[in-house]
Amino acid sequence: MTTTDRHAPDDELLERVRQRYAAAATAVAGDGCCGDQAATGCAETEDAADAGAGFGADLYGTDDQAAIPEAATLASLGCGNPTAVAELCEGETVLDLGSGGGIDVLLSARRVGPTGFAYGLDMTDEMLDLAWRNAADAGADNVAFLKGHIEQIPLPDASVDVIISNCVINLSIDKPAVFAEMARVLRSGGRVGVSDVVAEDRLSPAERAERGSFVGCIAGALCITEYRDGLEAVGFTDVDITFTHEVADGLHGAIVRARRSA
Repeated sequence: MTTTDRHAPDDELLERVRQRYAAAATAVAGDGCCGDQAATGCAETEDAADAGAGFGADLYGTDDQAAIPEAATLASLGCGNPTAVAELCEGETVLDLGSGGGIDVLLSARRVGPTGFAYGLDMTDEMLDLAWRNAADAGADNVAFLKGHIEQIPLPDASVDVIISNCVINLSIDKPAVFAEMARVLRSGGRVGVSDVVAEDRLSPAERAERGSFVGCIAGALCITEYRDGLEAVGFTDVDITFTHEVADGLHGAIVRARRSA
């Protein structure tokens, strides 16, 4: 992580994230001048420590990849497959925080069926445009993509059954606000099943920052205790955080599960 990253104000960090994912969407859509190199997010950044295995479409099975448009798969920049662990059921309403090109929304829509619904929330116009195109190509009519920030979810209270997310919460500049919003929009007994980058408790914030940039999904990662405490502080119970694969020294792709208390 660079010195300028460490001391960048929140609005500058937010703009860096937006630019990175706008470039990724533009590259996948074939509208940009930068070729495949622009199609990067957490999977590849300017910091060598951020690059490597553990991110992207390879974390989805061949059946999942075959079920959705190729552009949705190419735009996947996450660190897991949250739809594989969220145990979605017919008729449920799902919200994907930071939905990108729509891969997890489209997979969720298939799992909840025609009586269910899947929302995607993203702040990047280019990703939203790509997601709507992918939904049209997939023939998915039980989906909607919303523009907004995960710290201020544009949905009513108690309006969704399940929240998923794929390597996005670590990019928030206000994680307590994200957790509070998740609790607000979930129905009583609703659940969370997200993939994220999580640090081992032994790493201080400064040590996390030494291993990679904020936009590379490294410097902004919470440790296990911080993640659990943040969720429990807003009323989540049964919090379970399981490491799945290492993405940098002491930092891991992880599955985070929790339930909204009744």
